[in-house]
Amino acid sequence: MKTNSNSYTIIYSVILVVVVAFLLAFVSQTLKPAQDVNVQLDHQKQILFALNQDRNMTNEEALKLWDEIVIADDIIDASGKVVQAGDKSGVKAGFLLNSKDAKAGKLALFRCKVDGKEKYVIPTYGNGLWGPINGFIAINEDKSTIFGVYFNHESETAGLGAEIKDSKAWQDLFKGKQLFGADRKQIILSVAKKIENPQSQVDCVSGATLTCNGVTDMFRLEKGGLQAYVNFLNQK
Repeated sequence: MKTNSNSYTIIYSVILVVVVAFLLAFVSQTLKPAQDVNVQLDHQKQILFALNQDRNMTNEEALKLWDEIVIADDIIDASGKVVQAGDKSGVKAGFLLNSKDAKAGKLALFRCKVDGKEKYVIPTYGNGLWGPINGFIAINEDKSTIFGVYFNHESETAGLGAEIKDSKAWQDLFKGKQLFGADRKQIILSVAKKIENPQSQVDCVSGATLTCNGVTDMFRLEKGGLQAYVNFLNQK
């Protein structure tokens, strides 16, 4: 076949595309197990960060802490009933749930113990200015006050909305905040530009009002938010 013919060019291009596609698929499948492990470890670290563990921990330290701290990764329903019990240091039940599951009423609940005291970690989901945001809310054994939090985002603006993830000092402001008012029916925890109730409000990140509104929504939403866990939090 003549190398300067149209047929040669087309056949050569098709073969090249097929070979490259095969190589990319092979590399992707080869790397997938390692990628899955990294994603799982990042998920575990975020939960540990919400429990006020060292954010400079190594991967080995994170796995050790996970084994020590996480009692179970249960799945509960809106009534607070356990529909699937998790395991010690579990990553097979509630750990596998995502925002779609939460909105469908399947709620992940991480039962933990830090320094001998029970803690509950609840995942929440919402929307920031530019895309999805999520958080882990660690609650004290009184089921009324915040032990710690960790927030994450996909595309918030660096130095502004991204501070919900990057600023540990801002996340630390949530410690000790109250979840409820007197009736314990509605989550009143919020982020506000003007603080009127310092027991349950945290100051907004400067210049990131819409992102902070998204954080408040993660507390108040009945689907994907902390509000979905009210019945569990009112159980004795």
